[in-house]
Amino acid sequence: MDTTSKLHPGQPFAPVSFKQLGGGDFSFGAAGAWQALFVIRGQHCPICKSYLSEIEQRREALAALGVSVAAVSADSEAQTRITAEAAKVNFPLLYGMDEATMDRLGLYVSEPRSAQETDHRFPEPALFVVNPQGMLHLVDIANAPFLRPDLDRIVRGLGFIIEKAYPIRGTVK
Repeated sequence: MDTTSKLHPGQPFAPVSFKQLGGGDFSFGAAGAWQALFVIRGQHCPICKSYLSEIEQRREALAALGVSVAAVSADSEAQTRITAEAAKVNFPLLYGMDEATMDRLGLYVSEPRSAQETDHRFPEPALFVVNPQGMLHLVDIANAPFLRPDLDRIVRGLGFIIEKAYPIRGTVK
């Protein structure tokens, strides 16, 4: 049976950098603030575009909690521009995630079903939340586009975690 590696909550998250639409690099995971990184499949995925819009609808609520938001895919800059035009979000859209980073994050990776879908392997959805100490606090990794965290529950849950200093769970194994 094949297995994948997984990151362990409660461990330091080694920062990772991606290219940011609009120019420059974006670093995720450094200590100092709450950060949420949504991994999306890419421009070819209509569920991703609607999910990005849903994230945008909750961006202010997350910001009020002190949580910044970004989304990343393995797409090219051109593909990410198409996603940005469709989703109309006001948070960083990152692109160019390579397979080594997908492996490091423990993501499920898929082959395109055809050249019409996309021209590269892509990650399936995931969410990583790093706390101000630079520790992985929440992680959700899926293997299909239909499995995504409920965003209202994420907002409420992060509010609870921050207000009550709720500990990191899932640290045993």
